[in-house]
Amino acid sequence: MIADKSIKELENSSVALTVTVTADTIENDYKAALQKYASSIQLKGFRKGKAPISVLEGKFGKAIREESTFNTIEEALKEALEGVEDKYKPLSFSTPELQDEETLLPFKPDTDVTFTVKYDVMPTFEMPAYKGLSVSYPKVQVTDEAVNAEIDKLRDQNAMVIDKNDAAAMGDIVTVSYVELDAENNEVPGTERKEFVFTLGSTYNFYQIDGDIVGMKSGEEKTFSKTYAEDSTVEGYAGKTITLKVNVESVKFRDVPALDDEFAQDVKEEYKTVADLLKATREKLEKGLEAKLEQAKLNALSDELLKGTTIAVPASMIDLEIDQSWNRYVKQTGLTEEQILQFLQFQQKTKEDVVAPWREAAEKSLRIQLIMEKIKETEKFAIDEEELKKVYDEQLKDITDESQLEYYKTMIEDDMRFQKIAPFLQENNSFTEGEEVAYDVFMSETYGA
Repeated sequence: MIADKSIKELENSSVALTVTVTADTIENDYKAALQKYASSIQLKGFRKGKAPISVLEGKFGKAIREESTFNTIEEALKEALEGVEDKYKPLSFSTPELQDEETLLPFKPDTDVTFTVKYDVMPTFEMPAYKGLSVSYPKVQVTDEAVNAEIDKLRDQNAMVIDKNDAAAMGDIVTVSYVELDAENNEVPGTERKEFVFTLGSTYNFYQIDGDIVGMKSGEEKTFSKTYAEDSTVEGYAGKTITLKVNVESVKFRDVPALDDEFAQDVKEEYKTVADLLKATREKLEKGLEAKLEQAKLNALSDELLKGTTIAVPASMIDLEIDQSWNRYVKQTGLTEEQILQFLQFQQKTKEDVVAPWREAAEKSLRIQLIMEKIKETEKFAIDEEELKKVYDEQLKDITDESQLEYYKTMIEDDMRFQKIAPFLQENNSFTEGEEVAYDVFMSETYGA
């Protein structure tokens, strides 16, 4: 079938595979296709399946040749890919794309066909040194202020929420329904929100109308104009003036408990005094800090590893990572993808506008993952058989299908080996405290992002 094949390495871990299919193979498949159609097609003046092949070929030969030759190309591609080296096999999520299809047409009789497909492969790279490195990580301590702030959160969480008859003030919890109005005071489609609950002063609402609601009472409705500054963070509204209709459905306030021994006992029975609560809170914060510092060490080491090598991450791999991030984003919003896309359309934006800033971080994350996978393969971490069996028993007890069982066993074993990478790296590299960072800054979600 295949007379010749060659592979050319391209940029960003992609390759071009060129295959030449013999004329004999193409002609045999074409004749088989003619026979197939001749036995089933009905032409005017002939009974079904009785039309001469010469007549069929005269009417439909070009179309049948084109169809059969593309089928032959597809089979030749499968055969060619089975024979290439592992490093040139396509990624499972990268479909080979036929190049310059128009130059192949029309297919000529008794002629070899040479075609080229392009696809992405697993990146190959020189492994950087990953032992004996020295990196620094932030110096962070749990302060009294951090402990007090955590205690205040506990008090706020244990506050009684009580209906308020007076006007809303900052810190109150309001339930509102709102909609944007156009110049004719008609409701703007897609902007309505019903029974939205938030705390005044938190700015956890799209239009940032906290200050506009202050002074309103439960059951009150108000229509007002709102102008956004040129540097406003409200997406799509910087420098604009809009009209909003807001109905306050309820106003509530938090009755925060006093910090005393009774409160400490309400938080947990084992706490007898405020001192017990403060001690336990500090220990909890220190444990959380320790976990994040361990991650910070690994992040610092990862950055050092990236300096030691160049990895060309293929576009299809980045696209897959972006798609997974998008799906997580949709899930976190609590909205459907259709609702999000409609909202973006209203803002004259697209999904690509949202995900484009994610690409750099996605590429960096993939480069780190590839290095970690290679470390796992190189070190061949041993797994305790008893521990492995325990995990099998816990996670696979309800699976009876043998093929599924083997698949999940492989996944579990691979994951357990992967979990050994971080401890291994921490054991084989040096970490020193660097610049001091405030606890609240370090523990924020945006730190290091």
